[in-house]
Amino acid sequence: MKFLRRGEAPASNDLADDSSAAEAGASGTATAGKGRPTPKRRDAEAKRRGPVAPAPTTQKEARARRKATRGTKTDRKTASADRRAASADRRARMLAGEEKYLLPRDRGPVRGYVRDLVDARRNLVGMFMPLALVLIVTMFLTPAVQAYVTLAMLVMMAFMAGEGLVIGRIINRRVHERFPDSIDSSFSLGWYAFVRASQIRRMRAPKPRVSPGASV
Repeated sequence: MKFLRRGEAPASNDLADDSSAAEAGASGTATAGKGRPTPKRRDAEAKRRGPVAPAPTTQKEARARRKATRGTKTDRKTASADRRAASADRRARMLAGEEKYLLPRDRGPVRGYVRDLVDARRNLVGMFMPLALVLIVTMFLTPAVQAYVTLAMLVMMAFMAGEGLVIGRIINRRVHERFPDSIDSSFSLGWYAFVRASQIRRMRAPKPRVSPGASV
């Protein structure tokens, strides 16, 4: 850079050199851009997957495409048979009490212990479903018979409700003795036991592991 004496005006070429040097320094420190926008994630994924087939323009073309993707009739029958076999196998394992295949409400040693306690008892609550069927049948009888049957049903339901409360208290006491660190609420355990006891023994799932009267 040329130093100026007092009263001397700068030359035009010196100003041009200074400005060009400043621009060069700025361009050297600035980061050069990619020159194109960053692609969206869905666009990048679509590019990796490859080209997407265009949508069908007619119903005939749509049916032909569905038929092509469905596979042959033999393949569909085989896949359907495999699904049925897998579903039957899962249900059989669930009824057998395998922990992996149980519903969330039935999992855990606490719930298994509750089921054993209920299955080892002979409960009056187990008559709930048969009595409900009897009540449905009596709807087709004479009004006089209906009145007597309805009264008997109400008495039986009162006894069953009382027994349900007793079962709930017994279950909670036994569970707290066996599993003192259990986090299940008393209502949850009592209701689970009541629902289990109100079912016909052959229809209970998972199947009972103990016989009636067994010591648990």
